[in-house]
Amino acid sequence: MRVSELLVEGFGRLPDLVKGAVDGLSAEQLRWAPAPGANTVGWLVWHLTRVQDEHVTDLIDGAEQLWVGGAWASRFGLEPDPDDTGYGHTAAQVQAVRPDGPEALMGYFEAVSARTVEWLATLAEQDLDRVVDERWDPPVTLGVRLISILNDDTQHAGQAAYVRGLIP
Repeated sequence: MRVSELLVEGFGRLPDLVKGAVDGLSAEQLRWAPAPGANTVGWLVWHLTRVQDEHVTDLIDGAEQLWVGGAWASRFGLEPDPDDTGYGHTAAQVQAVRPDGPEALMGYFEAVSARTVEWLATLAEQDLDRVVDERWDPPVTLGVRLISILNDDTQHAGQAAYVRGLIP
């Protein structure tokens, strides 16, 4: 198995996890929080998608975030701010992420996922050793960044599925 095939397989598991978390929920249910200040299903899926969009865009030469270049932000009641991925959000900011329904979450996620998988298929094993972030010690390689993105997205998809199970 080539490394690109392995990465495509890993990232290719996310769509089913995301769909399972949001499918059939109303806009109100997507915005429901299990406790004051807790994350909602809508916020969790938006955040995992924003992280993948922002991080992968940084890795693709000349690419623009789909969030910024598309009409997605308006479907969430937000501005297309390229720096807003949800990191450090306050409770008020979590509640401000208001997807108009599961179709908005799935549409944005599917667009980001398709671009990610298409790009991953072009990678060769030697690409994974390229340093992509020198702010860390040791510097972060492409391979480490991709595993970090996949890990973050998988955790948030699991959290979204858990919160979904708590919805009354």
